[in-house]
Amino acid sequence: MTGQEPEGAADDCRCVTTEGFQVHEERTDENGSQASGEPAGDLPDPTSFSPTGNRPTHHWKRSTIAEPGLEQRGTVFFAALQMTRMPMILTDPRQDDNPIVFANKAFLDLTGYEESEIVGRNCRFLQGADTDRAAVSDLREAVKHREAISLEILNYKRDGTAFWNAVFIAPVFDDHGDLIYFFASQLDVTRRRSSEQSFRQAQKMEAIGQLTAGLAHDFNNLLQIVTGNIELVLTGDLDDRQRRLLTNAARATDRGTKLTRQLLAFARKTRLEPKRINLNDLIHEFGDLIDNTVGAQIRLVTALERRLPDVQIDPSHLEMALLNVLLNARDAMPDGGTVTIATELWKLNGNAAAHQLPEGDYVVLSISDEGTGMSEDVRRRATEPFFTTKGQDRGTGLGLAMVHGFVQQSLGRLELDSVAGKGTTIRMLFPVAIGEADRFSPPALPSAMRRASAQGTETILLVEDSDDVRALAAEQLSALGYKLVLASSGEEALELWDKQKIDLLFTDIVMPGGMSGLELVEKFVELAPDIPVLMTTGYNEDLVADIPRGTSLDVIGKPYRREELADRVRMALDRRLEGPRTQARNFPHKEG
Repeated sequence: MTGQEPEGAADDCRCVTTEGFQVHEERTDENGSQASGEPAGDLPDPTSFSPTGNRPTHHWKRSTIAEPGLEQRGTVFFAALQMTRMPMILTDPRQDDNPIVFANKAFLDLTGYEESEIVGRNCRFLQGADTDRAAVSDLREAVKHREAISLEILNYKRDGTAFWNAVFIAPVFDDHGDLIYFFASQLDVTRRRSSEQSFRQAQKMEAIGQLTAGLAHDFNNLLQIVTGNIELVLTGDLDDRQRRLLTNAARATDRGTKLTRQLLAFARKTRLEPKRINLNDLIHEFGDLIDNTVGAQIRLVTALERRLPDVQIDPSHLEMALLNVLLNARDAMPDGGTVTIATELWKLNGNAAAHQLPEGDYVVLSISDEGTGMSEDVRRRATEPFFTTKGQDRGTGLGLAMVHGFVQQSLGRLELDSVAGKGTTIRMLFPVAIGEADRFSPPALPSAMRRASAQGTETILLVEDSDDVRALAAEQLSALGYKLVLASSGEEALELWDKQKIDLLFTDIVMPGGMSGLELVEKFVELAPDIPVLMTTGYNEDLVADIPRGTSLDVIGKPYRREELADRVRMALDRRLEGPRTQARNFPHKEG
């Protein structure tokens, strides 16, 4: 062997001829037999994946062979078929039902079948309950018309496992033009399909989140005006009917506030105040609330791992997330059942990627029920906003969306396991806290005592671009005894601040068309570093998240109640005497 081909050998092995506009390649073996084929360059391919990574300009979409038999299995070409990792089969359309007559080893590895189990059978044994009937019809039409086809179809392995199969089928003719075989190659593209689906879902969720956060500012301003004015009217002299109607309106605004809060939590635009907490301790503190939530028909079981490490999360948002999951569990068991709340420590090392989390230690909070469970389609969509299987009057479809957003914003992961008719388990994975941080302790001061002392006579510089919101805040603060200096923009506030003694700056953050609230605060701190600042916003984007925690700056989210405003203003003013920032009060964070 010299490694050199004899003169003319290359021409004997390969030649190219043209017939009309179709190009046929011919392959000649040493006995003079030829195989020819038609390149697949114009073959429609609806899939997004090509095994070669390029447009199919060389491989064939139909072939003609001179020796149709399958007996020659001692050649290197047969060995190559058995060594390749690409699953391949041949079917014989001349026999009844077009059965498989050859399958290589890779096909057996892919499907889990043995050769004796598949030879002589039609390929439909790979189909299952969720196989797309339209795709099956396309395959049958291609076979009927002796045409090549490329598509992706959901098939099933021997053990029942579903997988996405990228199938390419092409006809094989003899030198008389008679159809003798169909060649088919397969490729398991399940992982790629899952990645594409996850990417599309992430894009959709991000788009909804951006829309949600963008609407929140105006919506919360409107809620602030409605809520505040209802509260002011309720303090007046009303008859029973007027008070009942206004109370109903106040409850409706509360539902609107909750809806906005859930949307912002889903969009991961909530300003969290994480504390170092022990989940077991927090569950014990929530005990009465949990019992009242699930009701008397539900048996509540806890399985809490001892010596559980701390996590760094916002306790008020965890409480809201836990209650949302428990409400879903209760609704899934109308005739009663058992709900199990469990905690445990997971050490994710080699299997961290399977949970889409960095390696490390995680505290897992799981809630399991014995309810109706979810189908796979419902489970995939369970965290989508406004998706619900409950009746119109029983749910907004935002509960799990909010939980998902909160857990992700806390650097964790939400996982759902569910089987229709057998129940659901929801797991929240939170990374173990690292380093030292302030531990969470519930506020000890009763709300009645806070409200009684949340008044004053100091002067507040109130900056708000909305005339209605500014008038409402002025009305509420004046009723508490404070003196006010009003400004509609940051520029006007800077002109007014030194004309009289100011004890507190209370400003909106988002003020379109001029200086923002953060820019005003930055300049104000330079001019009067000892004067405390309280900010408010109906919009919670990155500019709010960037405010350093632990500074003298504080944020109250719209819409806020009058007593909440009174408490936060009093806290901000008291910081002048206390120095370090005081513990936040027990008002639920909306999005500030």
